[in-house]
Amino acid sequence: MTAPVCSRAGCGSDAAWLVVWRNPRIHSPERRKTWAACDEHVDYLREYLAARDFPVRTEPFPRGGDAA
Repeated sequence: MTAPVCSRAGCGSDAAWLVVWRNPRIHSPERRKTWAACDEHVDYLREYLAARDFPVRTEPFPRGGDAA
């Protein structure tokens, strides 16, 4: 299995973070979407979603276990 890569367009770095979010206008409170992020882009992706007033949180990418 290959290592997950950052979701930022054009980035091929290994993911170190999960950016967990939802769009409250179309997603129920239980629904969550996840993006993978490298150390360089985790803040960019979080801020991109927060600027749109989406509930968002970051957490370390799980290693050796189940990914979201």
